[in-house]
Amino acid sequence: MERYFQEEIERAPLEKIREWQNEKFLRQVKHVWDNVGYYRNKMQEAGVSLDDIKSIDDIGKLPFLTKADLKAAYPYGLLAVPLKDCVRIQSTSGTTGKRVVAFYTQEDIDMWEECTARAIVAAGGTNEDVVQVSYGYGLFTGGPGLDGGSHKVGCLTIPTSSGNTERQIMFIMDLSATILCCTPSYAAYLGETMKEMGYGPDDIPLKAGIFGAEAWSEEMRRDIEKVLGIKAFDIYGLTEISGPGVSFECNEQRGMHINEDHFYAEVIDPDTGEVLPEGAQGELVFTSLDKKAFPLLRYRTRDICTLTREKCSCGRTHIRMTKPRGRSDDMLIVRGVNVFPSQIETVLLNNGYAANYQIIVGRVNNTDTLDVHVEMTADMFTDNVGEIQARKKVLEDGMRSMLGIKAKVTLVAPKSITRSEGKAVRVIDNRKI
Repeated sequence: MERYFQEEIERAPLEKIREWQNEKFLRQVKHVWDNVGYYRNKMQEAGVSLDDIKSIDDIGKLPFLTKADLKAAYPYGLLAVPLKDCVRIQSTSGTTGKRVVAFYTQEDIDMWEECTARAIVAAGGTNEDVVQVSYGYGLFTGGPGLDGGSHKVGCLTIPTSSGNTERQIMFIMDLSATILCCTPSYAAYLGETMKEMGYGPDDIPLKAGIFGAEAWSEEMRRDIEKVLGIKAFDIYGLTEISGPGVSFECNEQRGMHINEDHFYAEVIDPDTGEVLPEGAQGELVFTSLDKKAFPLLRYRTRDICTLTREKCSCGRTHIRMTKPRGRSDDMLIVRGVNVFPSQIETVLLNNGYAANYQIIVGRVNNTDTLDVHVEMTADMFTDNVGEIQARKKVLEDGMRSMLGIKAKVTLVAPKSITRSEGKAVRVIDNRKI
C-alpha cells in the first residue's frame, strides 16, 4: 500500500497545483522585487517591470540566475529578509573560490524538512523505522536535510554523518537501521565493505536507501540493491534552492517527483535559453515559489534531464524529472564529442566492474586524450598479461561504441583508487591546468 506524508498535496489535481503555483509565484516575484536589489536590477536591465508579471505564464519574461550571479552577490546580495529573521545558513560543497551561501528562515527549514519527509515516506518510511543519516552534516545540506525529514516522520534518527565506515556498519547492524541515507558512491563502498566482512543481503537489516548528491546509473543502483538487499531511491536537490528533497523517487523508480507546490521547474536549451516542451532533454531551471530568505527565480541548475507528467502508479500527481544525465557545465567535450561520466560507468558496470573508476582528460600535441582508470574486482585481479589485455579491449570497444571516440583503459588493482565518503571525484581534467 502506497503511503504519503501529505497525501492531499502529493495527490492534488493539476488544476490545484497550478492554482498554488500561480498564487505563490506572483507573491514571490513581488517579494524579490521589493527586497532583492540585485535581481530587481537584472529585471530592469531585461526591460521587465513588476507590472509585466500577471501570472506564472509570464515566467519566461524573467531573467535567469546562475552560479556566477550567486558569487557576484556574495554574501548578502540575494538575501530577501532582515538578517535577524534568518536562523541558519547552508553552503555548497565547492572547494575553490567563494562558496555559495544560502540563508533560511525557520519557515524555510520547516518547508524543506516536509519535502525530505515526503521522500522518506515514499521510500516506505514510517515512525517505526530507524533512519541512519550518513550524509555529511555541517554546511553541506545532505545531513541536515534528511535528519529533519526523519524527525518529521517520527523515525529514530542515527546522525552518523559521513566517514568512519566501521562505526557506520556497527550502528546499521547493532541498531537494526532500516533506511540508509548517503551518497550512492558511499553506499556502494559500505556494501563492498560489508560483503568483505561476510555479511550477505539477508543479514543486513536495511530495507531501503535514499541516495543523492551525485550522479549514478541504473546499473549502479542494481548493484547497490543486490549487495545491501534494499530498494534504492534517488533524491535530488541543490543548496541554492533548499537542499535534498526538491524531488524524490517513489516505488516506481521511474523519475523523481518534483515538489511542485514549492518549486516550479522548466527545461531549457542550455545554449539559447529557450524553454523546451515536456519530454525534451535540456537544462533544468528552478524557481523557489515560497522560500523567504533566499528566493531564487529561474535558477539554472546546469543539470541535464527531461520532465514528464505521465501518470504514475504511485498516485502522486506532481511532475517527474528523470535522473540527471549529467551537467551542462561538468559535461566533458573531448575531441568535439560530449562525454558524460555516467556513460562510462554504464559500460563498466555492464561488464562486471564496480563503480570505482577515474576519468583523466589531457591534451597532447593539441589533441585531447581520454584515459579511464578502472579498478578490477578481487576475483578478476590477475598478473596474466594476456587476460588483462583482453579485458582492456572489451572495455575500450564498449566505450568506443558508447561514446563514439576512443578511450584508453588502464586496469588497476582492487582498492587502489581512493574511496570517497562524500561526492566521488570521478574526473581529472588536466587541460585546465
